[in-house]
Amino acid sequence: MTRVRVHNFGVSLDGYGAGAGQSLEAPFGHADGRLMQWFMGTSTFRAMQGAPGGSAGVDEAFASTWATGIGAEIMGRNKFGPERGPWSDTEWRGWWGENPPFHTPVFVLTHYPRPPFEMEGGTTFHFIDATPAEALALASEAAGDLDVRIGGGVATVRQFLAADLIDHLHLVVSPIILGRGENLWQGLEGIESRYDIEAVSSPSGVTHLTFTRKPLSP
Repeated sequence: MTRVRVHNFGVSLDGYGAGAGQSLEAPFGHADGRLMQWFMGTSTFRAMQGAPGGSAGVDEAFASTWATGIGAEIMGRNKFGPERGPWSDTEWRGWWGENPPFHTPVFVLTHYPRPPFEMEGGTTFHFIDATPAEALALASEAAGDLDVRIGGGVATVRQFLAADLIDHLHLVVSPIILGRGENLWQGLEGIESRYDIEAVSSPSGVTHLTFTRKPLSP
């Protein structure tokens, strides 16, 4: 059965997954790279950059599971690129170069659909105007017997949580206070009751939280 998963999603102590003022030069806004600093030293991240080495501790143990068993990804327009509104730069093909790390179909949520395009390594970007449930139906079909990953950004993960469509949520809480930006938990009061939650602290200073959907009552 296809599961819906979120991995390596960084948030601040006050629940912000991105800072204010996001742009091409500052993808995470005033948070800069602080939300993902824990990830940069892992073997998983270095392998994405084509580099050897990296850590093999707690952070790597969590980071490395992000691609296992994934058959498709759903992401918001904001994760794909910094542009808003109608597409004016059709040459933009994402932040990741010609060989993005996904290697699966990727469904980008946007109010301005455009033709799909294929990149190296098996990644094909599809641009769809759809509700979370509609997008999940398309991604599940593309994934076959594998799982679907919700890649972000904040608004997209929040919408899928609000629609009760996420089975596994891995958050990485960094010990910083942002105070403004995009808050993951806005409008989601009491959502913790749906999940079994575990916490693992890392020497890097972050805390890994895993939310696993509770089994349905008989």
